Amino acid sequence: MPKEIKIVEKEDIKIDSPVVIEGFPDVGLVGTIASLHLIDQLGLNEIAHIESSIFPPVMVLHKGILTEPVRIFGDKDILLVTSEIAIPPNAIYDLANTLANWFKEKRAKLVISLTGIPVQERMEIDSPMVFGVGNSEDALSVLKKNEIETMEEGFIAGIYALLLKECSRRNIPAIAILAQSFLNYPDPGAAASAISSLNKILKINVDVKPLLEKADEIRVKARDLMKQTQGAMGAMKKPLETEIPMMYH
Repeated sequence: MPKEIKIVEKEDIKIDSPVVIEGFPDVGLVGTIASLHLIDQLGLNEIAHIESSIFPPVMVLHKGILTEPVRIFGDKDILLVTSEIAIPPNAIYDLANTLANWFKEKRAKLVISLTGIPVQERMEIDSPMVFGVGNSEDALSVLKKNEIETMEEGFIAGIYALLLKECSRRNIPAIAILAQSFLNYPDPGAAASAISSLNKILKINVDVKPLLEKADEIRVKARDLMKQTQGAMGAMKKPLETEIPMMYH
């Protein structure tokens, strides 16, 4: 029996053929750090939230106001989905399915997931490289056109892997932008690299300097969410992403 996951829209907003950006807690919290920065820099307003009985019983406070932790921001051209709690592993299948249905309903023209890919030598990397994964030839052409190196072989795991699959089933082009990152340590530098690639794709100019200048402050604020996310990543086989499939050894 499907678990109940509900998208509650705040108000009637005219959305037609938007680009969707997704940034959930994952490797190095790249998606969450990047998405919160994008919301701030692009001035996006909250337009919906996501409810589920299988999410943890947690609300977040912002400026003294109680808000839902899994929310959707946007305007008529861009939708951005993010979460300030770790998504439980038993919720990600239904969440990916519900989101993909909603993206189809809104006639999304492209879905972009922002996340990290763990690298052991991250301490030695000044400027994290970015790799792209696409769910179709159309999606891969977006990466190639913007000179983003595609990941040729490997494993991907977690909510963005399922979103790529569910979007493919609904003929929605979807890509994932993966920046080299720490696995279990909040990584604003990787988030900055992911946003730089997003800037290219969407022809926007989001300043990433604040992420680098406030890196220490961001890491401190993100500590608790990183702890929550570690357990979820283990259950979703995230460490597999550092391995190459057996047939290619």
